[in-house]
Amino acid sequence: MQCNYFGICGSCRDYENGYEGQLEHKLSVVRETFAPFFRGEIEIVRSPQERFRSRAEFKVYHDEGGMSYAMNRMDRQGMLRIHECGIVAEPIAYAMKRLLPAISELGMGHKLFGADFLASGEGEVLVSLLYHRKLDDEWLALARRLEERLGIGVIGRSRGQKIVVSRDYVTETLRIAGRDYRYVHIENSFTQPNPRVNERMVEWSLAQLEGIGGDLLELYCGAGNFTIPFASRFERVLATEISKSSIAAARENMKLNGVDNIDFVRMSAEEFTMALDRVRVFNRMEGVDLDDYRLKTLFVDPPRAGLGEEPCAFASRFEHLLYISCNPETLARDLEILERTHTVSAMAAFDQFPYTHHLEMGVKLVKKEGVA
Repeated sequence: MQCNYFGICGSCRDYENGYEGQLEHKLSVVRETFAPFFRGEIEIVRSPQERFRSRAEFKVYHDEGGMSYAMNRMDRQGMLRIHECGIVAEPIAYAMKRLLPAISELGMGHKLFGADFLASGEGEVLVSLLYHRKLDDEWLALARRLEERLGIGVIGRSRGQKIVVSRDYVTETLRIAGRDYRYVHIENSFTQPNPRVNERMVEWSLAQLEGIGGDLLELYCGAGNFTIPFASRFERVLATEISKSSIAAARENMKLNGVDNIDFVRMSAEEFTMALDRVRVFNRMEGVDLDDYRLKTLFVDPPRAGLGEEPCAFASRFEHLLYISCNPETLARDLEILERTHTVSAMAAFDQFPYTHHLEMGVKLVKKEGVA
């Protein structure tokens, strides 16, 4: 990928040796990090080299020349004005070119300081406009004109305000293991930012679950990105997530895909452990009979902080464990605990964030023989 802002923009920090060079740099680190846990070949999932991000956030900079997009500088010395971004998906790139001129023409730019984009592969674009002022009916009328002119969805945000002009989501289609899956992606909720890598990540995970059977427990399920395809591998799936909006989207995604063997419950991992161990009764578990489940497989995709000591102790109960990590450092820490009871049988690296130091990892673990 060619970019006029490499070395200045703070977004892409590992670029000097091209795509393959930055990937090899990351892989050399994880190979060394995980050598104590896994001697096999780490499967590698590459990203498209440009136009791979389906969500992006930009500052809006004002000067005598008008408005422009901006990013933090790599040297942390203020902001860098940019006119384009090579990593955003084509629908976002197209919308970016038209958005600020239209906002300027409509007179909507007063105290606008940010624009967050969310797109689908079908070309849907949703933009959240961030303001340092209260939004009123006049703004709403102009935002409706902006939507009509650009063919996008618009949301206005300021302190204590969220105004949805027409919709607050896009609908994405992912091709996973020969089947199309439909997902509602809601504004300001977590979604995987790199659709092509996401497809391969779910496919790899599905392959690790082949032939296990029984029932699956998933913690940190989000909007069901993994859960929906996983339902085809198990009799029943019980999935938990703390975010109310994500659980609502997950239930909608289950309907969109004609899946009926998942129970989505809004609970933290810690709360679910208490419910499973009968330490506490939760009204949110009403209608879910834990005694009906044969939970021998656990899937986790935790935040960057990873699991930690107590959640790892909980995970060690399960015969099969699949762990997707967005932070190799905390994954390595957790594997030091999990290897007491489990053996790593497969590992993969997913380049979700090219030209950065971030690399996502997938690990399949199987309980050691003779370990209770």
